[in-house]
Amino acid sequence: MKESASNRVLGAAKALNAALRELKRPYLVIGGIAVIARGAARFTADVDATVWAEGLAFEDLVDVLSRHGIHGRIPDLFDFARENQVLLLVHKSTRTEVDVSLGWLPFEREAMRRATHVSFGRARIPTATAEDLIVLKALAWRDKDRIDIEHLAGLYGRRLDLRYILRHVTQLAELADLPERSRELEMLIRRTAGGPLRSRKPARKRRHKKT
Repeated sequence: MKESASNRVLGAAKALNAALRELKRPYLVIGGIAVIARGAARFTADVDATVWAEGLAFEDLVDVLSRHGIHGRIPDLFDFARENQVLLLVHKSTRTEVDVSLGWLPFEREAMRRATHVSFGRARIPTATAEDLIVLKALAWRDKDRIDIEHLAGLYGRRLDLRYILRHVTQLAELADLPERSRELEMLIRRTAGGPLRSRKPARKRRHKKT
């Protein structure tokens, strides 16, 4: 029987998780597989993740990945990674493409701290929250990214922390010279969420009366 696409992606995700756990560095799953893990009904044929890159040598990362059956899928793997901050890989046994981005930004580090573990079969994999996925997809802003944002906004609605999302999108969009992106994103979320969203404010500390 021919292995299904979902099983292939699951196998690749498990192998990647095992490799990055062995590396003992912060990481999280992003991209389409994370959107699915957060409840959206959509298809993906690849696996995307981000690993914290500070103090990390490409060679060490690739060596660990190779021990778990994940290898480069382009000849100039290291040159491309140095220029674009992403390793283009493939999980050989499932023939699934795997992209591992190298995280350097404070937002990426915060997203790794906020990640929650989601079950992929028997594996528990740190996965980006709905808010952090929206931030990442707002920067890419391809048709499929906007569709994913609509899915997540429709699913989570008023539970989304809009203040958090817009703060990070505004900061990152300024770096990318995309001054309108924050406004475009807010309009998309509000249109899709099915009602007004509440921007969460920091919880106020309760004052205890002295007795």
